[in-house]
Amino acid sequence: MWMAYYTPATLEEALELKARFAPHATIIAGGTDVVVELAQGRRPRNQVLIDITRIPGLNRIHLDDQGWIHLGPLVTHNHVVASPLLRERAFPLVRAAWEVGSPQIRNRGTVAGNLITASPANDTIPPLMALDARVTLRSVRGERTVPLRTFYTGVRRTVMEADEILVDIAFPALGPKQRGNFLKLGLRRGQAIAVVNVAVVLTLEDGRVQDAAITLGSVAPTVVHAEAAEAYLRGRPLTLEVIDETARRAVEAAQPIDDIRGSAAYRRAMVEALTRRALREILQTQETHAVPSRPPLLWGDRTPYDASLAASVSHPPQPIVTRINGKRYVFRSGWHKTLLHLLRDEAGLIGTKEGCAEGECGACTVLLNGVAVNSCLVPAPAAHGAEIVTVEGLGESRRLHPVQEAFVRTAAVQCGYCTPGFIVAAARLLDEIPNPDPETVAYALSGNLCRCTGYYSILEAVTTALQEAEHGVLSHR
Repeated sequence: MWMAYYTPATLEEALELKARFAPHATIIAGGTDVVVELAQGRRPRNQVLIDITRIPGLNRIHLDDQGWIHLGPLVTHNHVVASPLLRERAFPLVRAAWEVGSPQIRNRGTVAGNLITASPANDTIPPLMALDARVTLRSVRGERTVPLRTFYTGVRRTVMEADEILVDIAFPALGPKQRGNFLKLGLRRGQAIAVVNVAVVLTLEDGRVQDAAITLGSVAPTVVHAEAAEAYLRGRPLTLEVIDETARRAVEAAQPIDDIRGSAAYRRAMVEALTRRALREILQTQETHAVPSRPPLLWGDRTPYDASLAASVSHPPQPIVTRINGKRYVFRSGWHKTLLHLLRDEAGLIGTKEGCAEGECGACTVLLNGVAVNSCLVPAPAAHGAEIVTVEGLGESRRLHPVQEAFVRTAAVQCGYCTPGFIVAAARLLDEIPNPDPETVAYALSGNLCRCTGYYSILEAVTTALQEAEHGVLSHR
């Protein structure tokens, strides 16, 4: 699907590669959009992919001395969800990241990638715009900083030049007098593209709104500020009457279209409804209840780390050297495929299934360096130097994993196609949260679809495995 694949060891090398191969060079980190676009022919086949995931330090989240929060270009949505700093000082972004895709998507997809994709329906753009974020773009020619509100020039269009890399996202941390919220309307609980989303950031003083930012997504070619609503809200007390009028005025900024997810009239109505609800939750101090205190990340019992290589790697000519289910593999072909097809075609491990090839169904879920991911969205070269576990490798000493045994006993297998993905995700959940409640289990498995609608038996199987775990039966890998 790509002409060449480079894994640089430094940012400087990545910049040189971007300049050398522009305009055919594409930076890849999560790959949740890029791989799908390549597979579907929406990008030319002569693409050179530059994988920056092995460059140390790019997944850092930190607060600087001036009170600005910085996100590196490898910060994923689940990094955001798991960050205590962002929960305290940038909650609208946390809630937006929590609404993205599924655990597997959030484990790969980066906030930087979400911004660069430039869809007006993307979830992290409205809160970052409401937080007055800026992005830093770097090339071999130099560096520039661009306010996010001027970063976009249209649907899926930005001011980025072909040789530039987004190296930093920065915004002022919310202070003690500031509150923020984010709401999204999708057509289902997980894996939903926004019909409408709304972000709100308020500065409050003695019950009055001193400053307000209200941003709307999926209602115009780019994410927009509801300027009339913001102006009306400033200087007024945050009362139910003021909230209702603010919500009505927010609709003035919406210029939606009719599409498969909703009509223009419906979107306008939902702008008003979501703005009202977001402000009321702030008034009633209920906004933070929307994100679990211990969300299922499918990281297991450890935090993802930088698996940095000692030197730069390019494919071809170097082979892919990796460990799968504890066994060393050397692949001299398959570098142009996804990890899913590397496992199936080159390694002969056919337990991992292809259900959609778009990261929608979770049938291809595997563990990459301990983290649950959709292998259909991971380029095969990302396996170089990595540790991978598939459904075949979950058990120990020729014994099934307790989750696998529970699936057998509860008849949780119908056609069986989705089963490997469910088992891998459930096993990772029980390693991470030993005693999850039913809602946590549902959230954890939101990235896995059963086309036979066998969810009751699947949830029963996970509950059975949980009971075994409480008795010390569940093994950790």
